[in-house]
Amino acid sequence: MSRDIEQERSRRDGVVREENLPFLMEPRQPAKAGVVLVHGFTASPWEMRLFGEAAAEAGFTALGVRLPGHGTTPEDLAGRRYEEWLSTVEEGCRMLSARGLRIYGIGQSTGGLLLLAAAGRLPISGLILLSPYLRLRHRLAPAAGLVRFFRSYQRHFVPRELAPFYYDRRPVNGVYQLYRLIRRVRNHLERVTAPVLMIGAAGDRTIQVDSAYELFDALPGRRKECHFFGPEVPHILTTGENPRLRQTLRLTFDFLRCLENGNASAAEKDS
Repeated sequence: MSRDIEQERSRRDGVVREENLPFLMEPRQPAKAGVVLVHGFTASPWEMRLFGEAAAEAGFTALGVRLPGHGTTPEDLAGRRYEEWLSTVEEGCRMLSARGLRIYGIGQSTGGLLLLAAAGRLPISGLILLSPYLRLRHRLAPAAGLVRFFRSYQRHFVPRELAPFYYDRRPVNGVYQLYRLIRRVRNHLERVTAPVLMIGAAGDRTIQVDSAYELFDALPGRRKECHFFGPEVPHILTTGENPRLRQTLRLTFDFLRCLENGNASAAEKDS
């Protein structure tokens, strides 16, 4: 998976806006580590661009992937399976690993779950999970597997300025794929030994916030941190919608720098 090949694939799939294409951002100096950035359900790579820019500024190679069915149309997303999303995330990790880089992951919402699923299979050195979950808030979400046979889409309000980057119709089959993904994550959490930083918000109206705490408690790794903002902060933490965006960025990259410093020290001892 190269950037050009993936961008061409995205255009063939129907992505027309540059902001919704996958991206690769390089630091000024040669990087020793890379960050795979994974957006959330019904979003696009645009959602992760601020974090990609910050990662490159901090000295990391930043790869923002595009999950199949996103950045195109709700109809495209309706026919996708979570296995396609996971395959894309794993391809992104392998692309950076092939460059000889240590791999870290930053995922918003569903993007965090996909990174957890990938971390059980690939050597990921650290994870930042932004608004992760094990349960959605909508009362019909747990029944999506049945509801999808009777109702194709769920309307979702999106502000006009964000309409180019998010769908205002959520495919019910897509919600069913989220629950399939959650089952996979639950069944494989014991394999996730990478350090984890989790950041969430009490004001999250998309997920059941207590399920994020449940996920954090279930993570088996010895090094994990959890920070939750108050009710003024919404579900999406990676864009200007988040009034604590600067603090979210600081927490994220302080954590990554700390991990990198530890890796550098270990490399010196081994040399």
